[in-house]
Amino acid sequence: MSGFAFRVEARDGRARAGTLRTPHGDLHTPLFAPVGTQATVKAVTPSQLETLGATLVLANTYHLQLRPGSEVIQRLGGLHRFMAWPHPILTDSGGYQVFSLADRRSIDPDGVTFRSHLDGSPQRFTPELVIAIQERLGADIIMAFDECPDPHDRRANERALARTHAWAERCHAAQTRSDQALFGILQGGVFPDLRLRSAEFIAGLGFPGIAIGGLSVGETKEEMFGVLDVLEPALPPDRPRYLMGVGSLEDFVQAVLRGIDLMDCVLPTRMARNHAALTPLGRLHLRNAAFAGDERPIDPACGCETCRTFSRGYLRHLIVAGEILAATLITIHNLWTLIDLARRLRAAILEGRVAAFAESFLASYRKHRPPEVG
Repeated sequence: MSGFAFRVEARDGRARAGTLRTPHGDLHTPLFAPVGTQATVKAVTPSQLETLGATLVLANTYHLQLRPGSEVIQRLGGLHRFMAWPHPILTDSGGYQVFSLADRRSIDPDGVTFRSHLDGSPQRFTPELVIAIQERLGADIIMAFDECPDPHDRRANERALARTHAWAERCHAAQTRSDQALFGILQGGVFPDLRLRSAEFIAGLGFPGIAIGGLSVGETKEEMFGVLDVLEPALPPDRPRYLMGVGSLEDFVQAVLRGIDLMDCVLPTRMARNHAALTPLGRLHLRNAAFAGDERPIDPACGCETCRTFSRGYLRHLIVAGEILAATLITIHNLWTLIDLARRLRAAILEGRVAAFAESFLASYRKHRPPEVG
């Protein structure tokens, strides 16, 4: 792949610190990527993301194809120019969104027919079209089209696995751009044998990166970690590993301990718009009246602009007054918390102390998690 390379710089147990080179810059792993579904990370600007230390942003193929359309974005210079983000971008395939439309879609071996959630218009995605859309969007990292079933339904997972593998082959064959890294996606629900079968098949196709889909979609944390434990020794050690849609603080640490390099999630931005702040000691529900006169920042140990500048009392005032700034300031804090946790995990891996770091972090997090703060 033109402009791509991945190098593991250090291992500490199963945890890895590496660098993924892309045409729009290097990504130092492990990392957390904010989600910009509609070509924007909600409530923050690209320059604010840069200040936070974000290096990779996600955009959503399904949503951008429906509005404004991949052809429009291509004419306007591609996603990087369109959203004024000069750093690496990843687009998902839209598979999760399409298969979430339970009463609006039909599946056949060739693809999926569905109705737009915007206007009810008929739409169709095939593996070839999904690759063509992502090539028009122009992200650095793109995803194969897959099917994400109920993680506990074995028969559904067996059917979906066959379809996901066939579509992965078609996606691989359809790719024409050498400046985009196409990742294959593993499925298989909570079933170890299906997960291992998927790992062997997807890795055998030679994708430059491996994504793990179908987790954090209804299974327990123990089941999710069990899948990662099974998969870790079966994944190619020389390729980046991307865990899709996982982003709580605890899950991030646990996944890194199991060899994951990249993660994304809407959780920190969605929580911020619902007035909840992430901290290593639990969540703060800042609308709570107890914070009305609180002079402390969200997290006294945090280095983000919000915590350096504003009090909990001020944030609570913004929330009660219905001010848009509340979402921006809490989003800045939540994203900083996950991005900074990734930085600290990377440093711990490079220094050979990740087990001790994780043990201390998780012990404190669990101690304060129930009940949630505030």
